[in-house]
Amino acid sequence: MDSIKIKDHMDRRPVLLTKNMSLAIAVEQLLTHNKSGAPVVDAKGELVGFLSQQDCLAVMLKSSYHCDMTSTVEDCMKSPVLSVAPDDSILQLAEQMLGAKPKIYPVISSGKVIGTINRTNVLNAMNTYMQQCYLTPA
Repeated sequence: MDSIKIKDHMDRRPVLLTKNMSLAIAVEQLLTHNKSGAPVVDAKGELVGFLSQQDCLAVMLKSSYHCDMTSTVEDCMKSPVLSVAPDDSILQLAEQMLGAKPKIYPVISSGKVIGTINRTNVLNAMNTYMQQCYLTPA
């Protein structure tokens, strides 16, 4: 199972946000693309943070009382961010995800974000592997 690599199961079309983007636009991007979070990148495509729906909720709740949304992604994002490489093992990532770690990881290659991988992707990869175990005669 260590041979199952992140690159074979990652989302290759992640939503990428910038830190100076308004939170309202970032939330719209997350909702439009049905993402629960997204990497925040600089002009070179390098990872500078991560914004999750959970990060947005508190700010939006507070803003809803005053009907003003002036926050930027930088105001709400998490930094530094745990990330993975495309050749990392799905099994090792699954073990890491058992704890109180993020549910989504940016996938980094040569310093740039090339995708994301989440718990659903990992579970699908493991399920595919396990189904092969049952189909292979002993």
